[in-house]
Amino acid sequence: MAAGARVFPFRDARWAPDPVLEPSAAVRSPQPVPLVIDNGSFQTRAGWASPDPAVPAEPLLRFRSLAAKSRGARGGAGAETQVGNDLGSPEPLRWLLRSPFDRNVPVQLELQELLLDHVFQRLGVASQGCVDHPIVLTEAVCNPLYSRQMMSELLFECYQVPKVSYGVDSLYSFYHNRRQSWPCSGLVISSGYQCTHILPVLEGRLDAKNCKRINLGGCQAAVYLQRLLQLKYPGHFAAITLSRMEEILHEHSYIAEDYIEELQKWRSPEYYENNMHKMQLPFSNKLLGSTLTSEEKQERRQQQLRRLQELNARRREEKLQLDQERLDRLLYIQELLEDGQMDQFHKALVELNMDSAEELQSYINKLSLSVEQTKQKILQAEVNIEVDVVDSKPETPDLDPLGSEQSLEDVESINEFEPLFAEEQPEVEKPVAAVQPVFNLAEYHQLFLGTERIRAPEIVFQPSLIGEDQAGIAETMQYVLERYPKEQQAILVQNVFLTGGNMMYPGLKARVQKELLEMRPFQSSFQVHLASSPVLDAWYGARDWAVEYMAREEGWITRKDYEEKGGEYLKEHCASNVYVPIRLPKQPPRAAEASAPSRVVTGNPSEQA
Repeated sequence: MAAGARVFPFRDARWAPDPVLEPSAAVRSPQPVPLVIDNGSFQTRAGWASPDPAVPAEPLLRFRSLAAKSRGARGGAGAETQVGNDLGSPEPLRWLLRSPFDRNVPVQLELQELLLDHVFQRLGVASQGCVDHPIVLTEAVCNPLYSRQMMSELLFECYQVPKVSYGVDSLYSFYHNRRQSWPCSGLVISSGYQCTHILPVLEGRLDAKNCKRINLGGCQAAVYLQRLLQLKYPGHFAAITLSRMEEILHEHSYIAEDYIEELQKWRSPEYYENNMHKMQLPFSNKLLGSTLTSEEKQERRQQQLRRLQELNARRREEKLQLDQERLDRLLYIQELLEDGQMDQFHKALVELNMDSAEELQSYINKLSLSVEQTKQKILQAEVNIEVDVVDSKPETPDLDPLGSEQSLEDVESINEFEPLFAEEQPEVEKPVAAVQPVFNLAEYHQLFLGTERIRAPEIVFQPSLIGEDQAGIAETMQYVLERYPKEQQAILVQNVFLTGGNMMYPGLKARVQKELLEMRPFQSSFQVHLASSPVLDAWYGARDWAVEYMAREEGWITRKDYEEKGGEYLKEHCASNVYVPIRLPKQPPRAAEASAPSRVVTGNPSEQA
């Protein structure tokens, strides 16, 4: 099968609710082991950090960092809050979904508390009134002090944790994938759901002064792809959802090594046919061609014929009633002539637009004949209902001399249905396959992915594609490198490290190598490494750090530190942010205090005056 002929159905996978896990005894003995939480804006991952092989060395919980609160019945009864995988599918609840993050910084602490409650409950933390395990929690690069303060307050005041350690997710991933003796230097490029960061690391420590952030990530790529396909297929506007766009990005998109050159390739019909992916939207087969058997078709014709007969009988009865009322009116006017009431008779003729009694009599005769014929037709139709009329054609009424307008309507309605009830001829019946629509309904519900496969992920290199006035990864990387002397630049480019869920596109490593080759001096060397697991390495690195520093005091914020130094306090370590304490400016002396010193007044004030 040719590559261009492949059709990929959307999986539309539903999230399975997280089970309540029973922790092993090694989690609590001889002392409670740390609980590692990778608090990402896209996904939360949690698990235990223990050197004991009985404890799994992988995240036990993985769920989207989302919560939804249903309104329930009136008065608030029955309201329910669902978190993460308990949502099942995000699309039916898209308008109810809420996230504790603004970009990659948690700001809604009540929602963050729901996520932590979900983690502790599903991991089986059974301590009463508190969480007696140390917590290792990831935070954003250069996290605002207020956000850390609120998080520390939540952990120490609400959950009564003994100690906590904060670290940067991309630095944990860098720590987990270190390829030489630690400490080492490198340039970390991390791209996640909301943001992309360029982080220089010198001698194992983050150089926070030269960190740069690009406010673009997987979320913006999904929204851009959704907009492209909705403009291309307006007939499937509602079916092009964000969840399906994320699936396309994860499984069908790639980064072009040379974007302009790749677009030129897509102009070729052969290249388009060989590399285009077709995404099959769900549709109903009920709209396809008829698959009825001949018996079902005949039964349907009989039902339609019965309905037509009932309709014609109802029309005849209405016509008979109307003609009978007209006839009674004309007979009453004729009685006026016989009784000698000439004034009323002539007045009635004028109302009927008639000139003489002869014209009145002629109209009465025609109307009487029409009434009799209609009565006969009604009687004949009642007899025909009891007879098998499958092979008979519906009766075509005669044109009446009066009321010809209604008779013509009857004839036209009969003629419209006459092709449906033609005489059955089984020997020349057309096959069922001939009754097919003029277009392929399955193909109508397909999305053809051509240049969209490279246009959506390209925004991290060219933010101008979506109208963002920002620099891309290549320009930002060059700007960061130029802030260092040439010797340090050469050290940094020897270990360019790519991590984050938005770095998993095929071809991204080759694109970064190409950009570095263009910006570095001639014949200079550099190395680009991709994380072994860009999505999970942050959690693995945090676990590695927790196991190594479990018995040390370095990097851990105790409750005593929290009470003495405030919630924004941070103990630095190899994968943490740089702590910048709040320095309040000195208050200038007041104007009154700046003047001459006040004198002590004694005695009678009037005497002093």
